[in-house]
Amino acid sequence: MHRFEELKIWQKAMDITENCYRATEDFPPVEKYGLVSQLRRSAISIPSNIAEGAGRNTNGEFKQFLGIANGSSFELLTQLYLSKRLNLINEESVRPIINEVLEVTKMNFSLQKSIKKS
Repeated sequence: MHRFEELKIWQKAMDITENCYRATEDFPPVEKYGLVSQLRRSAISIPSNIAEGAGRNTNGEFKQFLGIANGSSFELLTQLYLSKRLNLINEESVRPIINEVLEVTKMNFSLQKSIKKS
């Protein structure tokens, strides 16, 4: 079992989630149950799966949840790109979040490689 609060990847994923919540505050009301909901759910899924995996009994289970978190990262990237294409968010606002997600994805791959199965 790992202390997820001490994992840098979890801390950065929490930052992403917070930034996504703030970035979607000004989306049109019609997107409240559409893209806003999807963006926020994808974002919160990243640190949630990291934390859940850290609390599992084996490293194999931890790696599985890191894989799920990585899938959520790519889902979030797609939704961020779409938000930009639809002019719901500007480049200046979305680029830092995209860069954070890409960084967490790289961290995730490295962490998965470093974990030995138990």
